[in-house]
Amino acid sequence: MAEDTRVVVGVSGSLSSLAALHRAVDEARRRDAVLVPVLAWTPVGGEATYRRSPCPALLKEWEIAACKRMDTAFEQAFGGYPEGVRIQGRVVRGDAGQALVHTADRPDDLLIVGSGRRGRLRRMFHGAVSRYCLAHARCTVLAVPPSELLDTLERALRVGDPMTMLARTAQAAPAR
Repeated sequence: MAEDTRVVVGVSGSLSSLAALHRAVDEARRRDAVLVPVLAWTPVGGEATYRRSPCPALLKEWEIAACKRMDTAFEQAFGGYPEGVRIQGRVVRGDAGQALVHTADRPDDLLIVGSGRRGRLRRMFHGAVSRYCLAHARCTVLAVPPSELLDTLERALRVGDPMTMLARTAQAAPAR
């Protein structure tokens, strides 16, 4: 067992982060490493807004909600926390990119992030976390690209009815 080997993964609950989580679990098993899922959160409205009107009780509720989002991500990805993997989850108040780079601070860590979709508009407003990690991490970073299935599911969620969209996709797929 490699004591110092860790696989750090960003978890947000998005479809891209669920794909990254799957890859991270596979890598942790393959390397016999500790899986360190990190879910970063900030107060609603941002830190500046919270500093103007602090409410410790509300802050605690947001932290509890973030912990529940971590559990929900594992539930959605695996039906619960996977067996056979050592997990040291972290729920961190702060910017996601900075939290991930700060957590994956060892040269032998592997940092895994979802890279999101590749459209120009999407790159402008999303993907900042993966870009930040690629630019600032001191360890190996693996950016997991979205699969075709994730693209189909995201489109279906935007259109409305996922089953209708999946049925259309299956009908349009070439026979193999």
